[in-house]
Amino acid sequence: MYAREDGTIYEEPRWGATGRSGFQPMPASAAEKWIPLPVGSKLFYLPGRRPWGINPQGRLQVYEKGYAVAAFVAPAHTQLALASYIVEAGAPVLPLHAYTAVAWHKGRFYVAATRIDPSPRQDIQTYDFERMERGKEALLRRFPGNRLVAHLMQNCVDRYCCPAARNLALGRWECPLPTSPACNAACIGCISLQEPHESPIPSTQERLTFRPTAEEIAELAIYHLKTAPDPIVSFGQGCEGEPLLVWKTIAEAVRLIRQATPRGIINVNTNGAWPDAITALAEAGVDSFRISLNSAQPTWYHNYYRPRNYTFEMVVESIRRAVSLGKWVSINYFTLPGFTDQPTEIQALHRLLHHTRLHMIQWRNFNIDPDWYAQRMHITPTSLQKPYGILRLMRSLKRTFPYLTYGYFNPPAWLIRKRKPLAPHPA
Repeated sequence: MYAREDGTIYEEPRWGATGRSGFQPMPASAAEKWIPLPVGSKLFYLPGRRPWGINPQGRLQVYEKGYAVAAFVAPAHTQLALASYIVEAGAPVLPLHAYTAVAWHKGRFYVAATRIDPSPRQDIQTYDFERMERGKEALLRRFPGNRLVAHLMQNCVDRYCCPAARNLALGRWECPLPTSPACNAACIGCISLQEPHESPIPSTQERLTFRPTAEEIAELAIYHLKTAPDPIVSFGQGCEGEPLLVWKTIAEAVRLIRQATPRGIINVNTNGAWPDAITALAEAGVDSFRISLNSAQPTWYHNYYRPRNYTFEMVVESIRRAVSLGKWVSINYFTLPGFTDQPTEIQALHRLLHHTRLHMIQWRNFNIDPDWYAQRMHITPTSLQKPYGILRLMRSLKRTFPYLTYGYFNPPAWLIRKRKPLAPHPA
């Protein structure tokens, strides 16, 4: 497949499709798995990028007559190969999306991906938009002075089309609770704040501009936990900074919530910077933590997150401590074929899992231009080894750590209750 400058996509039937792992293009047959393009996915034309293909003579060659095409696969799916192309001089940095290999075969689009989570939580076909609009207006009427509700309905539902906020309007599953307008990291791929003086790309959404009170948070959370099926309320969203910066407010809100209802799961999505804050939140009544990682290697982690006043070792201690306190712990593992499945990364991930006994890996697609990421991380083709394969990595980890859960979303109470308690190894 290729695209013209107007964005129209075409098939080149004489050429074979390719994918990419790290910097290396490969025939489509070398990708681990191809599936029909999931409903809710999007196709992208990639300016300034010429696609690799397999020419009619069976050789790998750049296709000069068009531009590369990529897929942004629907939530709950993890990419197994990147879109394959060469970058021309002057090509713009790609926006903060994931760029998956896509092909045309027997009248259908296919992508190199696998469904990692069976939950329909963000399947586009489950959204009733008329009912969503009614639910949004009902929440605004029910909580007329609540700034958090106004933010979620007017910004997250209407402007950002946030799936979690849309589910809140529909009265189901996971309710987002953004709380912090500030952050203690400066991630190069931050979706809510890109500094114009150092980034050529815009953030995909604006960051929260106020700090909700514990009462505002609890008011919405209690209502959702009492009324929604399989309810979860989650701090730490894409439209905010780092929730641990307001951990005292969150702890107060959690206590108010648990005084009103024992139902559902209270979750915190966080960078896990401060172990003592994690302990305080666990003791206040938080049920689960999801800690984001681009890598289990300290150097790669620091190059991406650029942490302020914390270290990778402190993040690991936060994971270990939350597990030791009996909480469900996931890592939000940014997955990028050719980087995530490097032998050195796999070894580091094994050490992390062995040391912490965390419960779940959420295999999330990394929303970033892979070439820009490599440049900012100081990764070169010669610094990489032969990749292992994402699907192969998933299978091998399960053999070594059979208790691990895989998914894409924060789990509901029934899934967490199924876990077998495991103590982390001594610090």
